[in-house]
Amino acid sequence: MVSASAWATPSTRTELIENLVSGVDRYNPSNVGILEDYLYHQIRSEEYDCLANLAILKLYQFNPDLYNPDVVINILIKALTSLPFPDFNLCISLLDERSASTNPDEPDPLPLLLPVLISLHNLLQQCRFPAFWTLYRSEKAESLRDNYTVECVGFEDSVREVVIRGVKAAFKSIRMERLGNYLNLSDEDLNGYVAKLGWSIEASTGVVSIPPNPDNQIESTVVQEQIELPLTFA
Repeated sequence: MVSASAWATPSTRTELIENLVSGVDRYNPSNVGILEDYLYHQIRSEEYDCLANLAILKLYQFNPDLYNPDVVINILIKALTSLPFPDFNLCISLLDERSASTNPDEPDPLPLLLPVLISLHNLLQQCRFPAFWTLYRSEKAESLRDNYTVECVGFEDSVREVVIRGVKAAFKSIRMERLGNYLNLSDEDLNGYVAKLGWSIEASTGVVSIPPNPDNQIESTVVQEQIELPLTFA
């Protein structure tokens, strides 16, 4: 789980990007190209910098002529797997309302893909993991897969990290079949993934034991309060 400080200032952020995100040049439209290049670096390297990506969306708000739908979609894809942080909703709040483009030479893919991305986010947030994979593999998301997530290195594994965070918080043990449905993995791929996590599997029952953590352990807590009342005399 990423800490709040690492979220705000990731260790992979360069000094140049730090100056653009935190300095007076944050709203300088001439810097949008640098931030967009940084986004595509994140796409290729599995790095992530929410504040830098939000700076791009803010520049698009102030300068509509800079708007690039492919950049917006890639920002939303990266934000999709940041749960439980509210990155996706923060990005959505900075988007202007747009209708589908009537220009056949340069159609805007965002109006068609945005409902799919929002649905995928909602399913992940609600821990409806099998439904997420069903929608993601469906014809509705075909354009998203073929044109965008295929270029985002480690996207599906990042989704699985969200799933694992949910499983660790809710279960002490889980059947392999159920876990496979959550992760969209089976057979050797599933066995390898569980082994990589360091979780143990009971071969006779097919049950995976999840190590204890603060979220899946029930512990009673006794809270004591001492209240001192002022003495009053009649």
